[in-house]
Amino acid sequence: MSARTHTPYTHPATGSVEVRLPWWAVALPAIGFAALLLLIVGSGEAHAATTDPVVGRLLERIMTLMTR
Repeated sequence: MSARTHTPYTHPATGSVEVRLPWWAVALPAIGFAALLLLIVGSGEAHAATTDPVVGRLLERIMTLMTR
């Protein structure tokens, strides 16, 4: 049974830089950028709310309780 030989890692030449990134280090920022871009592009289709602004009143009450 033969053993696998390990080839040693050769360092880059002096003065050069080598960067190794995992796949998710590139994919996650790209997905985040695309999501934010879609939010910005889709904001032109926003419509005013016609229902009672419950969230607005809730935030207003929280602010008044915090300032007391």
